[in-house]
Amino acid sequence: MTTASRWAGLAALLALWQGLALAGDGWLLAGPVQVAEWLGSNPGLTGRATAATLGNAAWGFLLGNGAAIGLAGIAALWPRALNLVAGLALVVFCLPLIATGPILRVLMGPGDGPQIVLAALAVYYTTLIPLLAGLRAMPQAWLDLVQSYGRGRWAELVHVRARAALPYLLAGLQISAPAAILGAMVGEFTGAERGLGVLTIRFTRDLDVPALWAAATLAAGLSMTVYAGIGWLGRRALSDPPPVILAAPRPVRGSPARKAAQAALLIGVVLVLWWAAVAGLNPFFARRPPDVAAALLWAPDAAATRATLGAAVAQTAGLALPGYAAGLALGAGLAVLLALRPGLAALTVPLAVALRSIPIVTTAPLVVLLLGRGATGTLTLVALMVFFPAFVACQQGLAQAPGPILDLFRSHASGPLRQMLHVRIPAMLPALFASARMTVPAAILAATVIEWLATGRGLGNLMALSASVSDYDMLWLTMVAATLLSALLYWAVAWAEGRVLAVMAPEQVRP
Repeated sequence: MTTASRWAGLAALLALWQGLALAGDGWLLAGPVQVAEWLGSNPGLTGRATAATLGNAAWGFLLGNGAAIGLAGIAALWPRALNLVAGLALVVFCLPLIATGPILRVLMGPGDGPQIVLAALAVYYTTLIPLLAGLRAMPQAWLDLVQSYGRGRWAELVHVRARAALPYLLAGLQISAPAAILGAMVGEFTGAERGLGVLTIRFTRDLDVPALWAAATLAAGLSMTVYAGIGWLGRRALSDPPPVILAAPRPVRGSPARKAAQAALLIGVVLVLWWAAVAGLNPFFARRPPDVAAALLWAPDAAATRATLGAAVAQTAGLALPGYAAGLALGAGLAVLLALRPGLAALTVPLAVALRSIPIVTTAPLVVLLLGRGATGTLTLVALMVFFPAFVACQQGLAQAPGPILDLFRSHASGPLRQMLHVRIPAMLPALFASARMTVPAAILAATVIEWLATGRGLGNLMALSASVSDYDMLWLTMVAATLLSALLYWAVAWAEGRVLAVMAPEQVRP
């Protein structure tokens, strides 16, 4: 895509935006002209808020991605720790930000701490999963060569695995840029003194449409700038086409008894870490595992608690799952379409980046007002949250098709469609499943955020109500329920991944 086509696509996107705003007569949608006018009349306010949010997001981006690289390195050096590392990382990432935020605010008090922590929590997993895939993305012969020289796993990691993982690392960093802004803004929702999230609360309460879209535009602009910068670095670092298909990370295999022991170890470590994290804190808000179990199982009102929690889980799952499937299908479908018709990228790629970059906390109330409080608004926002990571990952996966095999197909006069079906899509499948696992918590997060802000139902609404009345038993229970829901869906995707890749790309599932 040339520079001229990029500018043409951006101009077309701005024209479409302004046209929709004029068609709606400014109701719930302010066009770029109105946004520019508002920003021009409030430079100081927006400048201070943007600087605060960008600083918190940048620290969270660095800390979260640093943690992801460290965890991936541990898993590469000690493969037996892969299941434990991946399991702990998943559990932490599945913690709902909107419930974690108020607890962090109580624990950390005023300041930027909760914003930075939530930004880090929002990004580390979106980098960890692609990075784990990349660390296994090399022919076995390369590893055999390192071992033939008497070198160990550290040499494998430095000289082979790190190079193979670089494309997926860059893809994960690109995906995590908008997530860092979102995490920082969610943290600002919990009682921060400054930032774009604080302005969003104020503008939403006043239903100041130009101001609200100005805040959303600033957040989107920050995300798009970082996204483009990482992409520029990636193009400089990856001058040569990747020679192999990137493989998805596979857990260490073993007997059923060993798998059960590993699951029990993971549960035990999670409970120990939970207990240690709240040790010494006020039990009024810092619930321990026995407190949560008592509230659910044998407290006097346990039956009512279970009924309320079960109904909320069913409502959230009933909307999150269809939106999740739709987002995956849209992301993979657009990646395939652009691979076949690259000329469409000038308009579709900026639109895709813009849609993902606008924080859900700013658009959720407006989408609900536009589409109603029913299923349509929730499904739309969940699909948008899932769509962009799937799109980026699938684009990266399509680019991993081995050049010699494509050359062989071309030598037999095979067209782009046949190459897509027999070479590129099998090469894309590991990336698709990596994004499918990576976006499971994002789907639950999107559903709970819109429930929390607008719809008045599901786990998100129950979290908001519990926090507002200081019902910390129910707040911790909703956190556990959202985490378990994400974990179950994650493992269902991993099960499907093994079955599909065993048929479509069996070389990708070798231990």
